[in-house]
Amino acid sequence: MAAGTITTLASVARGSSARGRQPYLVEQYVDIAAAVAAKGSALEAGEIIQAITVPDNTMILTAGVEVTTAMDASSADAVLSLGVTGGDVDRFVAAFEFDAADAPAGTYATMADGTAPVIIGSAADTIDLELDSITTAPVTGVLRCFAVLLDVDGLGSMAADEVDRDALA
Repeated sequence: MAAGTITTLASVARGSSARGRQPYLVEQYVDIAAAVAAKGSALEAGEIIQAITVPDNTMILTAGVEVTTAMDASSADAVLSLGVTGGDVDRFVAAFEFDAADAPAGTYATMADGTAPVIIGSAADTIDLELDSITTAPVTGVLRCFAVLLDVDGLGSMAADEVDRDALA
């Protein structure tokens, strides 16, 4: 089966709060076995795994990947990037070797050296893992994808409204 986009593992949009917004952390665990099951065949180079849903009008301050469970020992030369497909696919992580030999549990991907690490979109999107190259496809392992987001949508009117209760009595 040809490389494609696996959408069933993406997190749901969340984290927006009341006025006076602050940055917030979102995370999603990507289980490689679940990705293989969702696809129905082995993962291959060029595969996209949607990891974090980003609501519209949201600034991505930073994002990254941590290996929480090492890949199976049979995987070899597995390299991934983290970014926005259709935008900058390696904005946050570029060419991270996540196979068992190079990335035991607890390993964080080195952040890509981007001079503009903020992406603002007017439409909802996802932060995606892209499997850049694979010699032997992994079948197990877990990656924690995380991002720090900030809702930058307009706050609306901050003026107080009068209500009828003031005129009653």
